[in-house]
Amino acid sequence: MNYAVGTAFRKLLCYTNIMDNVKILATVGMSGSGKSVVVDYLTEKGYPKVYFGGMIYKEMEKRGIARTEDGESEKEFREMIRATEGKDWVVRQVIAETKDLINAGQKRIVLDGVYSWTEYKTLKHEFPKNMIFLAVVVDKKLRYERVAHRPGRSFDAAAIRERDRSEIENLEKGGPIAAADYYILNNGTVENMQRDLDEILKEIEF
Repeated sequence: MNYAVGTAFRKLLCYTNIMDNVKILATVGMSGSGKSVVVDYLTEKGYPKVYFGGMIYKEMEKRGIARTEDGESEKEFREMIRATEGKDWVVRQVIAETKDLINAGQKRIVLDGVYSWTEYKTLKHEFPKNMIFLAVVVDKKLRYERVAHRPGRSFDAAAIRERDRSEIENLEKGGPIAAADYYILNNGTVENMQRDLDEILKEIEF
């Protein structure tokens, strides 16, 4: 074995050892399903998170694009950057931050808000033995009611229907929800959701 091959092999072995026992929990769900409540509960437990939307916000700020209260500027920018930089642009930034956390010694990491089928497939390819996908779902009528009364980011029925359509048709959002490993039906109280989540965390040893 020559030096270059030996060095590459040792790096691969080191990375494989680092990835042992690493678990990455990614949340998926439609707008208003309660993903942020789930993620807040996980971060309160001390787990670090990587926020998909944060990649968009940082790039918008870098380019001097203001965020609007109705979320329209974010939606338009997300679709534009996917068209110009590739459907995997956001997830590539997420993977880089996730690897930084792993290299820093983190063994349990939360990914907040997988959007698309492309992102799902990319994560499964990058971390084949480490990814767990958790879908947060809620009855549509209740979800629309919650979104209508959400502080700071409320939508009327027509707006949330259009957001749903756009996310499903333009961002392939249905795929990751359908393919999730675990589901939380978030029709009840926050306490009920937390209890169900704790059961899942125990099962997956997270």
